Amino acid sequence: MNKLKLINKLHHSTKRNYLKRMTDNKIHCMKIAKKYEFDYWDGNRKYGYGGYKFIPGRWTPIAKKLIKHFKLNNNSKILDAGCGKGYLLYEIKQILPNIKIVGFDISRYGIKNSHPKIKKYLFNHDINQKTKFKNKEFDLVISLGCLHNLKIHNLIKTIKEIVRIGKKNYIMVESYRNDKELFNLQCWALTCQSFFSDDQWIWILKSSGFKGSYEFIHFK
Repeated sequence: MNKLKLINKLHHSTKRNYLKRMTDNKIHCMKIAKKYEFDYWDGNRKYGYGGYKFIPGRWTPIAKKLIKHFKLNNNSKILDAGCGKGYLLYEIKQILPNIKIVGFDISRYGIKNSHPKIKKYLFNHDINQKTKFKNKEFDLVISLGCLHNLKIHNLIKTIKEIVRIGKKNYIMVESYRNDKELFNLQCWALTCQSFFSDDQWIWILKSSGFKGSYEFIHFK
């Protein structure tokens, strides 16, 4: 396996008030967030993103790093499992106009409000469920900020599915390295079901037959 640091800079650029989230009727907010509809994406910050809008260039550096690291070209085929509104796929498509992109997400609202230029490549699907894709159909399968939302029995099954359909894989999940980061993660997370440390995640990935690239984001 290969550890990457592609998302961390973007992740740490956001300021977070951990205690405010924990004390702001959080149980109610978690229930709303797990519907993955308007409130989660574009509603009040306490329910999720607080307005997940397209910002030109925000995902461009990450798109460029992905293309370079995985040696993608206009003949490549890539899948984003849990793509949200598809902004990263859009940026990749801007750089490689002929690359084949596919994305799916559990959120019908997210797909409906995805970038209009790539909406036709996206579809609604629950990542807990097996896909209809062929073995090694994609040159690269990515899943960013999604898998920690699964319960352990579905998590391992889903990682195995990602391995099955992708020649190469890149997974990014929330994690922690110490008690402070665990506390902050527990305060902040609304949809997370799998609270694991770095070493636990590595064990899970290896146990699932994962041999690709991974990244952990932490809440300092």
